[in-house]
Amino acid sequence: MGNKITSRKDDYSKWYNDIISEADLAESSDVRGCMVIKPYGFSIWELMKSQLDKMFKETGHENAYFPLFVPKSLLKQKKKR
Repeated sequence: MGNKITSRKDDYSKWYNDIISEADLAESSDVRGCMVIKPYGFSIWELMKSQLDKMFKETGHENAYFPLFVPKSLLKQKKKR
């Protein structure tokens, strides 16, 4: 790995991002807070998802996806009871 990796003890979040970047698993995108997952990183995700899916089904749980982005208009709405 070419660049210095931040110590996990010093800054866990920075260490994690350094590892992801140095391993070329993903990179930052133009959208703040979002990353582009590269092929090797996506392969890892698919393997993890496959194993988790088996575990969920064995215990009677169901998968679900939730929206990645919430419209600003919904954030501004008052909670209705």
